[in-house]
Amino acid sequence: MSALSSTFFQASSPILHQKFPTSTLSIRCSCDDTSHDLGDTNGLASVSNQYNTVLQNPNTIRPPRPRRIILVRHGQSEGNVDEGAYTRVADPNIALTEKGLNEAAKCGEMIKEMIKKDEADDWKVYFYVSPYRRARETLRNVGKAFGRSRIVGLREEPRLREQDFGNFQDREQMKIQKAARHLYGRFFYRFPNGESAADVYDRITGFRETLKSDIDVGRFQPPVKQFEGLHNMNNGSIMVMERGHGGRYSLLMHHTKEELREFGLTEEMLTDQEWQKIAKPGELNYDSLTTGPSFFTHFEEEENISSVLK
Repeated sequence: MSALSSTFFQASSPILHQKFPTSTLSIRCSCDDTSHDLGDTNGLASVSNQYNTVLQNPNTIRPPRPRRIILVRHGQSEGNVDEGAYTRVADPNIALTEKGLNEAAKCGEMIKEMIKKDEADDWKVYFYVSPYRRARETLRNVGKAFGRSRIVGLREEPRLREQDFGNFQDREQMKIQKAARHLYGRFFYRFPNGESAADVYDRITGFRETLKSDIDVGRFQPPVKQFEGLHNMNNGSIMVMERGHGGRYSLLMHHTKEELREFGLTEEMLTDQEWQKIAKPGELNYDSLTTGPSFFTHFEEEENISSVLK
């Protein structure tokens, strides 16, 4: 558990790097039918596939398979420097230190250099990120190495959060609990109001299946913020996802925008649902405001500052 937990379970951000076929740089590119069972990739370490441009079914667009799956641990956090931070700040709100921000930026450059060694110009990346603050801050700085033109988008994924050691941690109690865990067994010992490593294993296994599915259909959404903005449906009411003209499902095939606004959908989410009405299975919406662009708004701010300084 130690090696994997330090890179994957602790609020990490998996990055999927995909190489697009040279002759199909639009969202209509497709890949071969090579199997990509992630269960055989030694902890989701790497996936490699060759590509072609043949559409097996003209009514279905096969999304590109990722060339690599890269796991990134967050940069140095306030909790790494001072364990007492967890007694004052909720775990999801622990921020990066200045050193951690720099580590994240260097990590992005390291990943970019690795990709550049492939000597291919037609590549893009997309991200999965824990909703924890330190992971999101890491991603914002990792992303600087790529810029918007190379980023397909991102998905906020709560299952990638750090193992839960319980609410606001008491330092003395944590010493007692960790000693008990040593006697009981680190994998199955569950912290009070928290998780065992077995619990983490269960949710990560579920994420692996989602990852396989997302690779097939290209669907990425930031669920936490969207969920908090939604309202309960009325008792006895229904919410309908109906197949659109291209084969995908959209709420706007049945509901009006006014109904969905009342439910809590933002304008960006409604725009995405409009796209879903005509999109084909496997298509990626590179212009969706609910995926990459809205997260990396700081790119524009920094570009504007740089132009003023020049």
